[in-house]
Amino acid sequence: MSPAQPRTVVLSHAGGGESTVRAYTVEEVAEILHVGRDKVYFLLRSGQLRSIKIGKSRRITDQHIAEFISSLEEAS
Repeated sequence: MSPAQPRTVVLSHAGGGESTVRAYTVEEVAEILHVGRDKVYFLLRSGQLRSIKIGKSRRITDQHIAEFISSLEEAS
């Protein structure tokens, strides 16, 4: 069974430009980072990984993942 495609949102900016943001579920992020789902929830709770909340659902954007990885590189 293949994983679901992340949701893609196109944002329009005041200057007329557009950017694309992808929003992933906790399970998708766990797969991307090769960690367990509980580890992703720990990273969210501890503030190491940011997210957005849509209703009762948590979504992690590609920007959040990039910031998290960047913070790991800076720490080493």
